[in-house]
Amino acid sequence: MRQVTVASDALQQYETAVAADDRAAVLALVEALLEQGAAPLDILTGLVVSAQREIGRRWQRGEWSVAQEHAATAMAMAATEIVARRIAQVPVRRGHVIVACAEREWHSLPATIIGCALRADGWQTTQLGPATTPQRVSQYVQDLGPEAVAVSCSMLGAVPTTRRLIEAATSAGVPVVVGGAAFGDDGLRATALGATAWAADARSAVEAVDNLPLSVPPVAPLPGAPAQEQAALELNHQRLVDGLRRGWAITSDRRHAGSSAALRAVARDALPQTLHAVSAALLTGDPRPVSQTAAWLADLLAHRGVQSVPAVADLTGALADTLRDYPLSLDLIRRHFATG
Repeated sequence: MRQVTVASDALQQYETAVAADDRAAVLALVEALLEQGAAPLDILTGLVVSAQREIGRRWQRGEWSVAQEHAATAMAMAATEIVARRIAQVPVRRGHVIVACAEREWHSLPATIIGCALRADGWQTTQLGPATTPQRVSQYVQDLGPEAVAVSCSMLGAVPTTRRLIEAATSAGVPVVVGGAAFGDDGLRATALGATAWAADARSAVEAVDNLPLSVPPVAPLPGAPAQEQAALELNHQRLVDGLRRGWAITSDRRHAGSSAALRAVARDALPQTLHAVSAALLTGDPRPVSQTAAWLADLLAHRGVQSVPAVADLTGALADTLRDYPLSLDLIRRHFATG
């Protein structure tokens, strides 16, 4: 069948249907494109991935609610399942790849798309879904003997658990490809965690798996002091988040009674991301998660009518007070958060 490129008007149709919460129109569009000969992976990257990025930007700007975002993601998953059924007809001609999300990573759509890309290239794939434990990966590695494990990590809070999946796979000699928004725009964090390779997107994941070694040694231990401090942050995470909520004006009813309940809810939900950014920076030696999270938070607040510069400065003070017993974390905040 003649291969058809997914045009920009198809993306506009898809986004319009998603915005209207018209699941039937979304699925009909995907079915029609497949029947016209569009490449399944082009539909996933040209429609689903592109639309999901725009949806995230709309939430960031305060234009969409969390409920709208979740509904859109559910439609994206349904569209991806249609494409996956078409891809399943491709004959298996390669080895076996296990595809997983790290623990605490509940965004399974990126992993599903990676699995589709690998399956379209002839790999046999086993999808383990969201929030996969290291024990489960170890069991599947022993049972299936895969050529590789691919791990998706979108949220900074899942960076430490991605490391545990890497340990589980490489302890059995199986190479690991990692990717996702939590790794940023290059392979620095992936290398620091001990991954065999890093992939920027679905297509590069296929290329990365194609070029993996047959086996790898177990990963080396992470640097002691940062790993120990990160473990302490993880152990005390909820207590630290509670301290930040009391110390930051926007999330403290006592200090900032003028804030709307909706704004305080968004800000409270964003606070754990700051601590996750510090944890990711400690484990990878890359301070960019800290400065990038500060910039993300400033933009989030600005789109909700908050003067972001004094708000971020106030949070920097609350962080310094909350993390006073964590010297490496405190240094990251003082050097990189306020300048985000």
